[in-house]
Amino acid sequence: MTKELNALLVELYVVIDDYVVPPRRGRGRRPLLSDSELITLAVAQILQGYHCESRWVRHIRASAEWRAMFPNLPQQPGYHKRLKNARALLCRAIRVLAQRCPSWFDELWITDATPVPCGMSRQTVKRSDLAGHAGYGYCASHSRFYWGLKLYLVCTGDGMPVMWCLANPKIGEREVLAALLEHNHRLVRDGQLILADKGFAGAAFKQLTEAMGLRLRRPDRRDETYTNGHLGGVRQWIESVNQSLKGQLDLERHGGRTPDGVFTRVAQRLLALASGIWHNWTTGVTTKRSLVPYDH
Repeated sequence: MTKELNALLVELYVVIDDYVVPPRRGRGRRPLLSDSELITLAVAQILQGYHCESRWVRHIRASAEWRAMFPNLPQQPGYHKRLKNARALLCRAIRVLAQRCPSWFDELWITDATPVPCGMSRQTVKRSDLAGHAGYGYCASHSRFYWGLKLYLVCTGDGMPVMWCLANPKIGEREVLAALLEHNHRLVRDGQLILADKGFAGAAFKQLTEAMGLRLRRPDRRDETYTNGHLGGVRQWIESVNQSLKGQLDLERHGGRTPDGVFTRVAQRLLALASGIWHNWTTGVTTKRSLVPYDH
């Protein structure tokens, strides 16, 4: 474990324990591993590149340094069950970290959708518990079809997640993003600038964003007159965020086989990304989305 990772986990635990996890009330025996330790451990798992929970639990138990930090780690089934039940806390932790960064007050938001494959064979599609939630979609960047879900992410310029959701690929992008913005309307500030892909073109969607106080900017389509241009340099920001999720945080290797399982694993990776950006802000690192100091 590097000193940078150790510092991140310690500071993250303090923030989660103070601002995310509510005080425990009611009867019953308190768990040996607290919810604050559980969420901190979940972030460490993703930053260290362990997409398999069984391998992660074995690694913790085999390392004296990790056992000293988390002495009450349960077995893999218990860890898995606790983590799925804490998915609401994972989402709350993302919001808390985002609000503690200067980029939260930026005028510009960026949004895009990226595939989250959940199966590679026809038998998986037939037997999976994700039937009815996942579907077939097309990934234009890789020129391939996939079966799974689609991650819709709205983030700041440095990649800090602001709002997100998972949806069936067959549902229209504008419909999903409109529902996401309406659900999180309290986060939308009047005059907020949101940069989207040209797939979010449409008069109805533009009217909706204007009614919410958003200023929508997107690349011009071929059949339109010049307005914003292709915006390739700025659009590259969200593409690099998606690449960080896929390349460094193994988004496509999440391993979820149920709706709750996929949601939890995606939330884990978004929280790991948010934790790295937040800690880089607090330590003054120039590249805010750099996760290299924490992945070994």
